[in-house]
Amino acid sequence: MPSDITPGAAAAPPLLETDALQTFVAIAETASFTRGAQRVFRTPSAVSMKIKRLEQALGRTLFVREARRVRLTPEGEALLGDARRLLQLNGETVARFRAPALSGRVRIGTSDDVGSRILPAALGQFARTHPTVDVEMALGRSSDLAAQLDAGTLDLALVTAGNDDHDAGRGETVHTEPLLWAQRRDGDAVARAPLPLALAGQGCVWRRTALAALDRDGRDYRIAYSSEHCGGQQAAMLADLAVAPFPRSLVRAPLQAVPARAGLPPLGEYQIVMLVGARAPAVDALAEVVRRAFRELRR
Repeated sequence: MPSDITPGAAAAPPLLETDALQTFVAIAETASFTRGAQRVFRTPSAVSMKIKRLEQALGRTLFVREARRVRLTPEGEALLGDARRLLQLNGETVARFRAPALSGRVRIGTSDDVGSRILPAALGQFARTHPTVDVEMALGRSSDLAAQLDAGTLDLALVTAGNDDHDAGRGETVHTEPLLWAQRRDGDAVARAPLPLALAGQGCVWRRTALAALDRDGRDYRIAYSSEHCGGQQAAMLADLAVAPFPRSLVRAPLQAVPARAGLPPLGEYQIVMLVGARAPAVDALAEVVRRAFRELRR
């Protein structure tokens, strides 16, 4: 009987089923076969069979089953990132063909920290699924962006809000994150008196929150450096010239959170709020991509 396999050719590797990868990710994120089964709407026995077949295909054990939870093996941890990327690519591919064709223009405004760390990946994904929609992005202060949205010159705006912000009830909160005091690792700026600060301009939520906390605490301070961009605050901290209020996700080496023993008052959390102007299919599509980007950030 003739064969389609060339003698000596290596056998093709097994294809990973999207359904199996989705089940694997659900169990990994919930640390439970039962909760993972609920997430993918299957019975625990069906999910166990899926994972068994996946482990057989890869020739590796992916989970260690313990009394009250399951945890990933080193091989399972290695697979998790790949599985998420494969599922995302699958979703983008399906969306490209099944989503209604959109065209036009979406104008989005954001602060520079969100524009540099969150939006690049989101905009890249949006361009792949909606290649005929033009996107214009503006960077600025939250108060200015909200005013531009109200004036109709922006369609979407991502603005920051504190717990006591007067506009906290407006828009959709898409991200919440602790605000920390940050400094250069092993720096001594925090020990100086008055406390040197690196802050953004008037109207910044981080600035307002930090100054209010220091005033309540009775701590002497001086605004040593001001910048409209968080990169300016970061430069001052890297030079050990000041401390600054910074989101936890931006505090990376050689920066660190100011130790509690320094006695600086807590800053609580801040929110990123999405404001939507005139509704349109392209605007709604970009808004959903932004929501997913923030959900990925929280994982």
